[in-house]
Amino acid sequence: MPRFGIGVAFLESVDIARPEFKLQKRRKQIVIGAVALVVLVGLTIGVSKLKPAAPSVERSTVWTDAVKQGPMLRQVRGNGTLVPQITRWVPAPADGRVEKILVEAGVEVRSDQVIAELSNPQMEQQALDSDFQVKTAEADEQNLKVRLASETMAQQAAIATINAEYSQAKLQLDSDESLGKQGLVPDLTLKISRVKVKDIANRLKVEQERLNIGAQSTKAQLNAQRSRTEQLRVLAKLKRSQVDALKVRAGINGVLVDLPLQVGQHVLPGAMLAKVVEPNHLMATIKIAETQARDVQIGEPASVDTHNGVVAGTVMRGDPAVQNGTVTVDVKITGELP
Repeated sequence: MPRFGIGVAFLESVDIARPEFKLQKRRKQIVIGAVALVVLVGLTIGVSKLKPAAPSVERSTVWTDAVKQGPMLRQVRGNGTLVPQITRWVPAPADGRVEKILVEAGVEVRSDQVIAELSNPQMEQQALDSDFQVKTAEADEQNLKVRLASETMAQQAAIATINAEYSQAKLQLDSDESLGKQGLVPDLTLKISRVKVKDIANRLKVEQERLNIGAQSTKAQLNAQRSRTEQLRVLAKLKRSQVDALKVRAGINGVLVDLPLQVGQHVLPGAMLAKVVEPNHLMATIKIAETQARDVQIGEPASVDTHNGVVAGTVMRGDPAVQNGTVTVDVKITGELP
């Protein structure tokens, strides 16, 4: 049988160096890197110049409309009540017991109208004592005035007597000097007359000074007594006004809306006896949702629906506290109430 032989030939690959391919590849890499760098720089600059994106909001919370020129009306609504703007709580002036109740709640009253009477025996006794002290001080002042006037008159009488003695002594001295010039009066008699005139003149001067000082003393004593009398008058007036205040008055013209008293009841100083309001001066107290309260500013106009007509008003106060998700806003009524 014929035999076949298989020959295997091994070929060895040999790399042939081509420098132009390496140069082209390096150039390509440099170009790509430069382009990438330029693109990166451009993106960086572009991103840095972009403005922040506007925040997104839900469509249901946005009001859309055409752009118009002029004021935009923003209405805020709320429920509330009409309450008196002027309210006076009548306090008890002192410790006392209710003696009389002259009016009942719901009645219109005047500012000087007595609505109840209290009693306080101790205060009434103090007022009487003060009145007697004033009368005693007035009597003492009158007595002092009479006594000082009598002393002044006595001093004036003494000065008048001394003045008469001085006149007589002066006449005698003139006569003795005239006779002495003629040698009819001895020198001793003349000297005695001169000494006597000088002595009486000194006495007259002293008494006149005493009269001047007495007048100043009289004025000072009368002023002191008058000051004491006036002090007692003021004290008595205060005590009397305290007793008069036991007749509790309304204080303002309005309606007596509350009088929680009973005859015989004992009240302490400062206890609230009554509540009086002016029905013609009302304001609206409105409850506004907390989310809308920031849109309400003091001084803004407002419209108040009284269910009997709409009246104009002005926001006068906003409560800084939030209660149950609402803020209380007070509106002053500027229009005429229906």
